[in-house]
Amino acid sequence: MTHILDRPAWNALATVHSAFAEGTPLAKRYAPSIVPFAAMRDDMVESIAAIMALPLAGETMALVEAGPIPALAGFDTIIDDTLVQMLAEKPFDRIEDSRIVKLGENDAADMLALATLTRPGPFTLRAQSLGTFWGIRIDGRLVAMGGQRMRQPGFAELSGLCVHPDMQGQGLGKLMLRFVAGEISAGGETVYLHAYKHNEGAVGLYRSLGFKIRSDMNFRVVKRTE
Repeated sequence: MTHILDRPAWNALATVHSAFAEGTPLAKRYAPSIVPFAAMRDDMVESIAAIMALPLAGETMALVEAGPIPALAGFDTIIDDTLVQMLAEKPFDRIEDSRIVKLGENDAADMLALATLTRPGPFTLRAQSLGTFWGIRIDGRLVAMGGQRMRQPGFAELSGLCVHPDMQGQGLGKLMLRFVAGEISAGGETVYLHAYKHNEGAVGLYRSLGFKIRSDMNFRVVKRTE
């Protein structure tokens, strides 16, 4: 038996996020302008061939799977690392804080700038297409944010959590995580997230806030060269 989150991108694109899916019954991806995640239905030769056919030359794909990720001919590897996938141990309470506001299209450039500075993971100007984001502005500057990315039946991924370096150490990251997790829980979904396994500080923080490791996840970002 496999868990629905063992292939999170595939099970999002095949279900809740099917409207965002490009590809075939064997391999799918989000539009690169939204997020670079792609996935195969399985590890059969036909599925591997199908995912290799998705991107154009110069385009990248991000693959995240609980199992081994096969080598893809004609692609350069940009990132090859291990993540941990963490699940909320119980629903989070919904909280209120007057500093937190819902972000919209007019905030997209500031969101991308903050994500580029802090590198929470793949992020684009259209990241909000997948779910709601919230943030905190101080003196007009976006200094913290967090939101939602992939979704599967019963599950929603907390993502894009970041704090401007000038404002770190003030509890804004914990606040944003608790707020976004509370909004997801209020919708009846289980919160999950991904973190680099070697980032012991982040993993420890998430544990302390009520998450447990469900599985190690292989993570690879590749770029088509041919």
